Amino acid sequence: MRPTCSTLLADSLLLLAAVIWGAAFVAQRWGMQHVGPMTFTGVRFALGAVVLLPVIWLSPPRGSTIPPRPRPINAPRTAAGTYVLGAMLAGLVLFLGATLQQIGLIYTTAGNAGFITGLYVIFVPILGIFIRHRAPATTWIGAVIATAGLHFLSVAGRLHVNPGDLLVLAGAVVWAAHVLIIGLLSPRTDPIRLAAIQFSVVAVLGLIAAFIFEDVTIRTIIAARWAILYAGGMSVGIAFTLQVIAQRKTPPAHAAILLSLESVFAALAGWIILRETLADRQLLGCALILAGILIAQIRQSKETWKPLQAQTPPDSPSPQSRL
Repeated sequence: MRPTCSTLLADSLLLLAAVIWGAAFVAQRWGMQHVGPMTFTGVRFALGAVVLLPVIWLSPPRGSTIPPRPRPINAPRTAAGTYVLGAMLAGLVLFLGATLQQIGLIYTTAGNAGFITGLYVIFVPILGIFIRHRAPATTWIGAVIATAGLHFLSVAGRLHVNPGDLLVLAGAVVWAAHVLIIGLLSPRTDPIRLAAIQFSVVAVLGLIAAFIFEDVTIRTIIAARWAILYAGGMSVGIAFTLQVIAQRKTPPAHAAILLSLESVFAALAGWIILRETLADRQLLGCALILAGILIAQIRQSKETWKPLQAQTPPDSPSPQSRL
């Protein structure tokens, strides 16, 4: 069956988000030449939340009970208070992922960080097991191949692991959890308000941590203004919002493969802008990671089209409800 227009639009939005995120790795490295990781995270997410204020002000209020796909008959609708709490949880997870990634970028390259972050496409179906979402054999095959690629990419000499790569890898697990949370919340809530709430949570937590652990000054923030403007306005305000909107129509496993392409764009941006280079061993690692990502999603990619086009029988749960 052919994908619907709404599906193609959702995929296009996710691809655009991946492009923006890929280039954001360069902005994040540039920004931390002037400010600390917590300051950068707090300010850019505050800017991302501010970017959404005019959209929220101009858009009519939407209820928090908007299921875009068929639901089980007995499935409860999401109450406003429940989705606010869910959005705050998403913000907490997003803060943890952004923090691990931002600190990790101090000790690794933009290209490495982009490729390692892309491993969350493997972790999405794996973590899904804990919420009764079975992973096919291709997921485990892809995980093994991607892990081998990670070894070639970030292990130099005799098991000398770059500490920045480990932090970014931990962040990839958190990003996977965030994709699953958004997959659960987005179809049942207003996507713009969901994005704004989670951005605000990250901004508050980031700024509190910055004032405790870092020296926050207006002068350094102004010095990092261009990196903050891109990372806050584009990467947060636009790209993360596109993710929330697109996941109303796209299951997490399918969304993850498109979002993971940020690793490719991160490597390209690091090569073009920062003149970062990759040795032959690292290029092999990148190729293996990409192969693992694609293999892990072969079955999911085929299965996700069907529920997006056909009506789910009333007596069977929707794909999203099984996550």
